Amino acid sequence: MPPSADLIVENASMLTMDPDTPRAEALAIKGGEIIAIADRATVLEHKGPGTRVIDAERGSVVPGFIEAHMHLFAGAAELDHLQLMGVHGFDALCDAVRNYAAKWPDLSVLQAQGADYTILSATERVSRHHLDRILPDRPFVMAAPDHHTMWANTKALELAGLLRGKRLGPGNEIVMGDDGLAGGELREGEAFGPLIALAGEDRVRLGLATGGEPDPKPTPAEQACDRAIMRRGLEWCARHGITSIQNMDGNLHQLELLSEIEAEGGLLCRVQVPFHYKNFMTLDMLDKASDMAERYNGEWLSSGMVKVFYDGVLDSWTAVMVEPYADRPDWLGEPLFTPQQFIDLAVAVDRRGLQMAVHSIGDGAVRSVLDGYEAAQKANGKRDSRHRVEHIEVVTAADVPRFAELGVIASMQPPHPPGSMGLPLEPTVSRIGPARWPLSYAWRTLKNAGARVVFASDWPVSPIDPILGIQAAVQRKPWADGDPDQSFSLHESLAGYTVEGAYAEFMEHRKGRLKPGFMADLVVLSADIEATAPEALHTVRPVTTVCGGKITYQA
Repeated sequence: MPPSADLIVENASMLTMDPDTPRAEALAIKGGEIIAIADRATVLEHKGPGTRVIDAERGSVVPGFIEAHMHLFAGAAELDHLQLMGVHGFDALCDAVRNYAAKWPDLSVLQAQGADYTILSATERVSRHHLDRILPDRPFVMAAPDHHTMWANTKALELAGLLRGKRLGPGNEIVMGDDGLAGGELREGEAFGPLIALAGEDRVRLGLATGGEPDPKPTPAEQACDRAIMRRGLEWCARHGITSIQNMDGNLHQLELLSEIEAEGGLLCRVQVPFHYKNFMTLDMLDKASDMAERYNGEWLSSGMVKVFYDGVLDSWTAVMVEPYADRPDWLGEPLFTPQQFIDLAVAVDRRGLQMAVHSIGDGAVRSVLDGYEAAQKANGKRDSRHRVEHIEVVTAADVPRFAELGVIASMQPPHPPGSMGLPLEPTVSRIGPARWPLSYAWRTLKNAGARVVFASDWPVSPIDPILGIQAAVQRKPWADGDPDQSFSLHESLAGYTVEGAYAEFMEHRKGRLKPGFMADLVVLSADIEATAPEALHTVRPVTTVCGGKITYQA
């Protein structure tokens, strides 16, 4: 007799992502693993008196989505903030902010997310004076979608001690006005960090801001509050069919919160949390990264990665370029590390057997990071390191083949290109300039050159929904006639959120496909995704998410 399954999913149009058995009608799960995947009759032989059966109603069943670049803790905290995506013009901004303020009369700081750089107009940049006209008496701050720029009203700047400026490290800037006071725009985390602290969310952003731990140690009540925020983030992920998370900021505090949630039986997704190495740290601090990797190495909660920021973003001219910005011909951007500092870091991390993931948006940053990985190979010997470059929004032709040559993963985000998912073209395309458009967000170019390309959202920078990301990848259009087509097929896009995500964390033997012996991580969709027109993909929704054989979300 075949073993009785805990759970069977039947009547499905399964896309297994397994080349040996690409299609199936049903699968059976026992003990958190897939034990059978085949036609309906064969799988139903595993049905016993205690087996739960899910009817997929001919909807697609795919491997659970692997979110290969996101910020879980910060994203969860922002779910209650004012969301400004799609808001344009001063009057619309005014209405949105004042309505939110009326709804939350007791908040010490009002926070908003998703404010386009062109939220007022294509030519007028936001200042504190605009925000003062909207809300003069309560501190108000709003962040750009990329989370690398914030704007604040005068009240917030005063309370945070920023109105008269502040000395900052490389790549950070408080934009000053002609009156000698802060104009309201703050570029990069060191500049706007005091505003986050003012709002009481500094623990949430420690994994991004400093990579350090809360000091003083959270009280039991604060720890419980942080756990609740993290649980909310996990629930949001499961709701969108996500079963694995590769977090891109981290500290021990996040790992401890997740470990507590796991002990309570509430870990709805598998989570990898890195050690975040900042440019003010010294190499001996990598001992902490090694300790995190040793302490957390399970299939539900793990570390083993070092995350680094090399540059900023294009829209605030903080990304590092090989040639000057098209709209600022005297400026290349300012790196957060010198090339030699990064080489030394890459060699040290690689020597410890840890993986690296480096935020590198400009082509200058991408080149320096690849140089660091190449130096690490020469110093330590070649190994299956799977180091990563995150974002790669611009790359040079000379650096494209180096990804495959060095075995480096290209970690990219389909929602990010201007013109995708409601993002405006400006100011980004003018920053880049037409000469660099052919190698901007160059997923197809990198894949054709042999690179492993993994997809993600960078939530909360972009909406978390993997299906929206898949639609963005399938529907990607060039900005100009003659530029290369960088779009992916449906199957390639799905692989970017499943197979490639598993490969990126050395788990391709356990997840990313629907296959006997693999983890029972899957999502049942509301329709046949292959039969859905590209422009309608956003209508396909997760109906049931299963992680480790347990239902973590059901519509």
